[in-house]
Amino acid sequence: MEKQQLPNATLVLVFGILSIVGCCFWGLAIVFAIIALVLASKATTLYLENPENYSGYQNLKVGKILSYIGIALNVIMLGFIILGFIFPEMMQDMQQWAEEQQRLNS
Repeated sequence: MEKQQLPNATLVLVFGILSIVGCCFWGLAIVFAIIALVLASKATTLYLENPENYSGYQNLKVGKILSYIGIALNVIMLGFIILGFIFPEMMQDMQQWAEEQQRLNS
């Protein structure tokens, strides 16, 4: 019997990558990470029921890892954005400090 590709394994991998790349866009790419984890959960259950029938589990595992990393990066980005709205003067001070450090290092 020929092994068939695990459903959504490649999609989970792509969404995991998009969740990391997209963290620069206001942290909204967390949606990709959450969707990837839901799809990965379903595909993992399917694979564990009949592992001899499916291939592509490695892509699924990598996609899950990338999704977890994407969630972490997006949460950090959202935290910075929220802090920027709550404490705008603190963010200006941090930006001035960073510019000063850059001038000193030049």
